Formats: sequence, C-alpha cells, structure tokens
Amino acid sequence: MAEGAGPRAGEPPEDLTATEAGMWQAFRNGSVYDLSSGDTVVDDPHGGHPWGPERTVRARVVCWLLLDGPPALAGRVSSLKLVGVLISGALDLAGGTVVPYVEMRDCRFERDVLLPEARFTTVRMVDCAVPRLEAARLHTEGDLHLPRCRFLGGIRLTDARIGTDLLLNQAIVHRDRSGRSIAADGMTVGQDLQAELLESHGELSLRSATIGVSLSLRGARLVNPYTRLALNAPQLTVERSLYLTPAGLGAQARSGMTPARGTRIQRFECQGGVRLDDGRFGDAVDFEGARFSLADDQELSLRRVQTPELRFLGERPARGRVVLSGARVVNLMDRADSWPGPGRLHMGGFTYENLVPRGPFPLALRLRWVDAASAEYNPEPYERLAAVLRAGGEDEDARLVLLAKQRRRRESLPLAAKLWGYAQDWTVAYGYRPGRAAVWMAVLWAAGSLAFAHGHPPPLKGGEHPPWDPALFALDLLLPVIDLGQVGFWQLRGGWQWLSAAFVLLGWILATTVAAGATRTLRRS
Repeated sequence: MAEGAGPRAGEPPEDLTATEAGMWQAFRNGSVYDLSSGDTVVDDPHGGHPWGPERTVRARVVCWLLLDGPPALAGRVSSLKLVGVLISGALDLAGGTVVPYVEMRDCRFERDVLLPEARFTTVRMVDCAVPRLEAARLHTEGDLHLPRCRFLGGIRLTDARIGTDLLLNQAIVHRDRSGRSIAADGMTVGQDLQAELLESHGELSLRSATIGVSLSLRGARLVNPYTRLALNAPQLTVERSLYLTPAGLGAQARSGMTPARGTRIQRFECQGGVRLDDGRFGDAVDFEGARFSLADDQELSLRRVQTPELRFLGERPARGRVVLSGARVVNLMDRADSWPGPGRLHMGGFTYENLVPRGPFPLALRLRWVDAASAEYNPEPYERLAAVLRAGGEDEDARLVLLAKQRRRRESLPLAAKLWGYAQDWTVAYGYRPGRAAVWMAVLWAAGSLAFAHGHPPPLKGGEHPPWDPALFALDLLLPVIDLGQVGFWQLRGGWQWLSAAFVLLGWILATTVAAGATRTLRRS
C-alpha cells in the first residue's frame, strides 16, 4: 500500500516526544508497546516508585491515536497495546467512536479516564491505577475488562451497554463523593459480569441492571460503613445465577469453578445492607458460605425476588434482619444454622414449593424457623410449610405444623378464647388428634360408671322409670345429642347433682371440640 506524506499517511507529528513517537509506531504495527523496566517493585503501578518522562505519554496523544490515528502498516491491524506506561492528563474520549482494539496493562493514569457515551469494540485495562473511571452510557461491542485495577474515586457505568463480558476480578474500588464505589444503574451486560475477589469500599449499585448470563461475586468483599447499603441492586435481572459464594485463591483456582480440595478459599463478605428487591434470576441465587455483617437497622432484603432456587447456606447474621416478604422460590435449599433468630426474619407472602435442607433440619427446628418469621401471629408461614410437607407426603409433620399454628394463635387471643383454646388442645389437639376424644370419652365414662355405681338415686315417679344402670346413665350424660332414656327419671341431690352437671358440661365440650376439629379437617381437605 502506497504511503503519502503527513500524520495521516504515517509520519508522526513533530511535537511528539520520543516516547510518544515509539507509541505511534507500535500503534501502526499493532504491537505491544512495553516500557516496563523488569523490576517488579519499580513496575508496580500501585506502588510509590516514580516513573519518569521515559515512561510517560500525554493523554491527548493517546486520544488522537484512538480517534484519528494513522493507518496501519501493510498487513497489520492498528491497535493500542500499552504496558508499564504513565498517561499524563485526563484521558477524555467522551462521545467518541474508537475502532482500534485497546489494551493497557500495568499502566498508571495521572487523572480520570473519561469515556461517557463513547463507543468501543473491546477495552481491556488490566492491573492499572486509575483515579476514576467515568463511563456512563458507554457502549462496547465486545468486552470491558478491568481486572486487578485500582480506582481511588470509583467507577461510573450508569446505563452502559457491554456487548459480551464485564470483568472486575480482584479490582479494588473506593467510593466517590456520593458514597458509591461502582454506580452501574441501568447497565446491560450481554453475557457474564464477573467481579470475583472484588474489594468495594462504598455502595455497589446495580439498580435495574440486566445481566445476560451470570453475575459472580465469588470471594468479593463489599464494605460500606458510611451508608446503609453495601450492595444496592433492586430490580436486578440475571438470566442465570447470582453467586455470592467463596472463591479459590492461588494459581490453581479457576474462575467460576468449585474450589478443589486443599485450595485456599475466600468467602464472600458483606459489611453493610444488601438490597435485591424485585430481582429476577433465571436459575438460582446462591449464598453458600456467605458472611453478612449487618447493623441493627440493616437488612438482607429479598422482597418479591423470583428464582427457581434459593440457596440460603451462608453464616447466620449476628445482627440485622433477613426479609423474604413476597419472594417466590421453587426450591429452598437451606441449613438450620443459616437463619436469624426471632424478630429478625420476615417471611410474609414468601412462597416456596420444595424444601431441600442441607444437613439435619428436624421439624422442631423448622417450627422455630417459622416462629421466628414474625413477632406477631401470622398464619401464612405455617400454612405454607404445611402445604409443602403435605405435597411431599409428610402428612403427620404437616398436622404438627398446623397444630403449632393454632397454639401460636392462641397466645394472641383474649382470656376466654384462650381458655377455650386450651380445652380444644387438651381434648382433641384442635382436631389434629381426633383419637384423643375417644380416649377422654372412655376415661370419663369409666369414671362416671364407677361413681354412679355407689349411689342409687330415688325415682321422680314411682313405677315410671327404667331400671337403674350406672354405666348407661353416665353415658347418657356425656352424649348431649343422643337420648338413651336415663336422664330425667331420677332425683339427684347434693354432690350427685353437681357431678351430673359436670358430666353434661364435659360432654358438650367434647362434642363441640370434635365438631370444630372435623370442620377444620374437612376445610383442609
């Protein structure tokens, strides 16, 4: 290809420094422009060792190359690949369209990187020191990679459109003036958002963001002591899974894989509130091994979340609240020691179809889990648990749950209703133990037969009475609806009169409680 004269034809401008002229030629050749010294201490972009003019290029020259650079050499593809370079001034590509491939490794930026409303194919900044990345409404056709970078003033990706993957693995991001470390509200990522081993010092905001495949925060540490939320992601949509799980450390650890036995791992840790309200997750929300450090007024909030599987397998939060109100889950995978105690768990309207406990989770502990769901009586958690147990063929456990519901309800009733509740509980267990009525009836009948056998009351009218039968007389008193032809023919005085009245009253109590239990049983079926 014939080359003419001038900068566009391949001749570098006269005002370029020797370092910038070398970058210019590497851009045309598509080769890596490496200014590192080979000394790991000196080359550390996050260290304090100064870099001189021999490693410095001006940001405006970089912008010139990317927006209006010279043509590539014959048989080459122009691209900007920098290693160990100090970029002075603000790198301002706002609103620009960048066609060449961009990759910067181990570089230092003197001032902010400004990419709002810019368009790229692919951008890779690896292990770079950046004061701040301002990239609202950024559009990339391919990846945006920022692994191991450090941002002292935060990242802004509001309404950005990332064509394939966004990588923030091992990045360290500090908060901006608004208190946010990463502001990515409304962002769309075509495939994966990987932020494994991320350190976020401030609020990580993903409100209304959309992730095309999975969102991985494995081994991340989110710290925000300044405001209530460390992760603020309501209305987040993830087509597959959200991972707040451990990550393996070391060269043998592979991203996205379960750490191999013997691999040193780092848990996901969050110091501050988490808000995932109204989120939609196509496969699962995974909290296995997660550690949440909450203040008393902070929450792990999953209000109205919808996902096929919730893996609530993290450590029990010592403080704060876990809120699942209105959430809809198909499979709830949990451990007994992962849930908070009474008053710190809210499950109003929480629906799930299957329970998949990890480890022992006996019914007594499951009932404590339901009891902890609300400070006041709420029948819904009990009824949901009973329905799930019944659907799984555990009818006896389902009845015990419903009995526990009635006992919890009894504590909220006035004294008279509470006493009536105790009567139903002692006799037929609110209808969930109907065999108790027969036992009580048999016991009372035997006691009455023995008692009345010691007395023979005189008849009211001579010659107009049946033969005296103590057993039949006691049974006639206990059965309030059926007339056996014994009551009403004998004169009962003193203690015998009180005893017969007690038997009538006990008979009515038994009959009423049996009827109430039968009604409740029919209503359940």
